[in-house]
Amino acid sequence: MLGAIRTSNDIHTTRVLSLDSTGRILDWMSWQDAVCLYVRGAVAWTLGDPCLTIHGGMSRDSGLQSLLELHPIVASRGHARPGSYEPAPALTNTALFARDRHLCLYCGQHFHKSHLTRDHVLPLSKRGLDEWENVVSACLHCNVRKGNRTPQQASMPLLAVPYRPSWVEHLILSNRNILADQMEFLVGHLPKHRRAS
Repeated sequence: MLGAIRTSNDIHTTRVLSLDSTGRILDWMSWQDAVCLYVRGAVAWTLGDPCLTIHGGMSRDSGLQSLLELHPIVASRGHARPGSYEPAPALTNTALFARDRHLCLYCGQHFHKSHLTRDHVLPLSKRGLDEWENVVSACLHCNVRKGNRTPQQASMPLLAVPYRPSWVEHLILSNRNILADQMEFLVGHLPKHRRAS
């Protein structure tokens, strides 16, 4: 059983990047799930300097406390099924607002998430779909002003084209506490046309 946990990072915000043994990016996992992989001997390899130190119980044989150093990127034994596709990120308001950087894509102003709404570029009533390529972040004022019209009909041009983020982009957008080793790894896996210059 784990005893006290001592770390220089905040244990509640640090997540470990999970990969399969071939290096395919899977998802974020909690430090508890990472500990389970280490203890079961299911870690194939790791990257980065240790980011968390977990102090466990005392060994009856040696009288020493067990110690486990977790790395920011952990590849587990086994691999994803060949030919399986990149998972599609779930369309949630939180993910949408993160994709659009908390900007209203009509007026260009920055808003807190509680003041943003999901706007359907082609309204649902006009057979628009609730999918990444048809939704943008909009402040309440702009969403009400646009109403049940397209941006062209409302004379409200979009400031950016809506798009479906890649799985890697989604992972970056979904974690506010990405460690430097993790970010470097993820940026190297972004679609080439979306990497920062």
